[in-house]
Amino acid sequence: MEKEPTIYNRIPTLRAERDISRMELAQALGINYQTIGYIERGDYNPGLELAFRISEYFGLPIEAVFSRAPFKPLSEERYGQRM
Repeated sequence: MEKEPTIYNRIPTLRAERDISRMELAQALGINYQTIGYIERGDYNPGLELAFRISEYFGLPIEAVFSRAPFKPLSEERYGQRM
């Protein structure tokens, strides 16, 4: 049985920027707080509906929160250089 491909995300960064705990995010989304941890670590891929709800919660397009490839560091992505 093949393992599902990892879906990468920026949820930990977005939570830190907004000072939001896993519990607060989970409550806002109506899910268990442990699910947030599983998603952040890549242990669980959210379904499409949950991925959209998470993106909408942060007010960002889905591709800014989730990706099939690892995200570049924000400094590199924004400024074109590695620190």
